[in-house]
Amino acid sequence: MPLGKILIIDDDESIRKVLGFILEEAGYQVETSGSAQEGLDRISQGRPDLVLSDIKMPSMDGIALLKEIKRLDNSIPVIMLTAFGTVETAVEAMKLGASDYLAKPISRDELKLTVQKTLKLQHLEKENEALKESLREKLRFENIVGLSAAMSNVFDIIRKIAPTDASVLITGESGTGKELVAKAIHHHSPRKDARLVTINCAAIPSELLESELFGHVKGAFTGAIRDKEGKFQQAHGGTMFLDEIGSMPLNLQAKILRALQEKEIERVGDDRLSIVDVRIIAATNRPLTELISKGEFREDLFYRLNVVPLRIPPLRERMSDIPLLVRHFMKKITGGSKVAFTKKAIEVLNSYSWPGNVRELENFCERLILMRSRDTIDETAVKEQLAIISRELAKTTSNEIRTLPELEKRLVVDTLDSCGWNQTQAAKLLGIPRHVLIYRMKKFGIKRYKNKEIND
Repeated sequence: MPLGKILIIDDDESIRKVLGFILEEAGYQVETSGSAQEGLDRISQGRPDLVLSDIKMPSMDGIALLKEIKRLDNSIPVIMLTAFGTVETAVEAMKLGASDYLAKPISRDELKLTVQKTLKLQHLEKENEALKESLREKLRFENIVGLSAAMSNVFDIIRKIAPTDASVLITGESGTGKELVAKAIHHHSPRKDARLVTINCAAIPSELLESELFGHVKGAFTGAIRDKEGKFQQAHGGTMFLDEIGSMPLNLQAKILRALQEKEIERVGDDRLSIVDVRIIAATNRPLTELISKGEFREDLFYRLNVVPLRIPPLRERMSDIPLLVRHFMKKITGGSKVAFTKKAIEVLNSYSWPGNVRELENFCERLILMRSRDTIDETAVKEQLAIISRELAKTTSNEIRTLPELEKRLVVDTLDSCGWNQTQAAKLLGIPRHVLIYRMKKFGIKRYKNKEIND
């Protein structure tokens, strides 16, 4: 396979032949043109990976040609060929976008080295752009999948509020994608170049939450051996996402209110105030109005957070999105492998209530991939796995596993145990590629230790 397609444009036929021979011998595919216009015609017929162009040519010179190439496709690298006495013109060409220049007479080694260096640089630039595009793709609304009317309303609200600094209160059941929406708001806001800092208020013990949010100074309490920066300071200039805000203790709610109103915080053990510039996005699956009536949530904080209320609909209110979600999850889980659902399999999925919402559907899709025997998943396979889950959940007691991820984890561990932790054999038994098995092991933190599994 050629190393790349190179177009040589020079009105001197002998130069074209010599350069073409050297580059073809080095493994490149070479095309030649005797004039600038002929070269432009070739470019319009098929994009080359690199252009070598003489500067002095009749009708249209190399500088005019360079401008035209950059107008047609700015990503095509151009190396200028110059005779002695026109080096200054070549330098001027580089200011206009040329990648490099070669002075005649051109040595074989210099030609190959310059071409190789230019193509390598172009390859790195393409990789960098691909990574940037991948990141942009993750931050687009398309990553929140849905074409239903309910989700269209969510997208409309995100578009309107993202450019502002308004506080947002996202409500919805567990598993509906509230954090994903918070990320979309942040990454479409003027604060997108600063940090989005997330903290789950229900996951951190109340006695530690204040320190996590506001930081502390050395000696503030036992174990405070050094100053610590809090989440608010980390989010300065960016966005703070307070997940499960309904679980926040009342004493901390007052400090959150102060941070919102006065834009200042006080670290634990410190009597000095710190100024913070943070946009607040909060989320809850608990009805805050009920918590207010019980005296468990501050009404004034509720109104400060609820400037823009945004409700994420449960999956049962957007069942028409299930086919889209399934395709999205399959692509994400398999890395693009061709795994398909039959029409009747989708109908079975539509008949299930999905109490765990989108998160439960994604976990179920992962389970189906683990257990599939072929790349087409039919209604029988879906019904079998739903029945297995129902039986497993029915057998568990209050002290045993109850969630789908825990059941999936047990399946992976049991299979690995049954084949002596041979990953290739376990993947074969599960009917999945080895890299999918490794992905699942990493997700669940499964490692082998003295023939038993442990969690990270």
